[in-house]
Amino acid sequence: MMIHQQKILVAQLGARGHYAIPRILHQAKMLEHFYTDICAVKGLPKYLRLIPSQLQSKSLARLTGRVPHQLPSKLITAFSGFGFEYVRRLRKAFSASEVTKTFLWAGKTFNRLVLQQGLRGTGIYTFNTAGLEILQAAKQQGLTTIMEQTIAPHQIEYSLLQAEQELHPGWSEPMQKDEYRQEYIDREQQEWSQADIILCGSEFVRDSIDKCGGPIERCLVVPYGVDTKFQVSPKTVPNRPLRVLTIGSVGLRKGSPYVLEAAKRLAGKAVFRLVGPINVSDQAASSLQEHLELVGQVPRAQIHQHYAWADVFLLPSICEGSAVATYEALACGLPVITTPNTGSIVRDNLDGYIVPIRDVDAIVAKLDFLSNNPEQLTNMSQMALEQSILGSLDQYKQRLLNNLKSKKTLVSS
Repeated sequence: MMIHQQKILVAQLGARGHYAIPRILHQAKMLEHFYTDICAVKGLPKYLRLIPSQLQSKSLARLTGRVPHQLPSKLITAFSGFGFEYVRRLRKAFSASEVTKTFLWAGKTFNRLVLQQGLRGTGIYTFNTAGLEILQAAKQQGLTTIMEQTIAPHQIEYSLLQAEQELHPGWSEPMQKDEYRQEYIDREQQEWSQADIILCGSEFVRDSIDKCGGPIERCLVVPYGVDTKFQVSPKTVPNRPLRVLTIGSVGLRKGSPYVLEAAKRLAGKAVFRLVGPINVSDQAASSLQEHLELVGQVPRAQIHQHYAWADVFLLPSICEGSAVATYEALACGLPVITTPNTGSIVRDNLDGYIVPIRDVDAIVAKLDFLSNNPEQLTNMSQMALEQSILGSLDQYKQRLLNNLKSKKTLVSS
């Protein structure tokens, strides 16, 4: 029988999951404190929010959108100066080594800043490559150590992307020699050794940890969840080309070459839209623009209008953790075509299709079928809305808390 409430300190770089973890823990009265880099309710970013939205640039809008809703300000510590320096260093990093070096610097510096404040509570929650020193200190203090593996291990991701570059030359700069890559890989794996619990958003992530020799017995698969307040009615297709949407960084990891090839093959039957930061060569971007609508990155507040435009969501990712965009698409009534490596909650042949990575033929066949069978699209749209309940933030909260509390390390009796 539990006799006192667990209190967990969360250390998180960025606004991952729209601050779902600290928000969930606070709602459950389990949040000790939340540490982050840039947050729009603390320091200079707080005052930047006073600028009218119509006068904000896209980058400023993204910054001022970093708001942990329903989280009391007193429970938040934001290291804004460090956050802006992190952004500055990344902008100046023009080689693979410089980027990885910057990631390592950020992780170590963030950990040092958190540890200077002192660890409190009974447990800590960190994220891969940005929590090693905190985990080590917490272990020494006898605290419960939790880390979230947000994507497949870097060793696996690098191998997959290397293969993509060989398959699609010219899409991005060839992978350069990175003198810091092994240190980055080692840092991630050292975190596994310090964690009592390793949370994985999908079986793909857990299995990838296993392939790297990691402690699979300490891995818990907990699919994510999103706010589903923007649910809509099931999709019906009028007499026009099928509208296919992809949201995410435009590049090799998200499978953008396969979206392009599908757009070429289905010209006249389907129109494609790519929304997200563009991380490909000018040549690749030009090819994309010839065959589909390349929108670029948009502020979070504008993303729903793109889901509303679409009939189908396509994300043929090569490597993910559990892509949040697939949850949002389901919540908007969009059948989802994706891969096992995307780590979604999509049910094959029910609310979408799971196709092998790099399989353009399968993608085209599924889209062509939905284009020719609007009644099937409507049925799948209804199923998507039903499945989105499983991917809601409330359901994610229950999954997360139930899994954490099922561990003896998190329950005092």
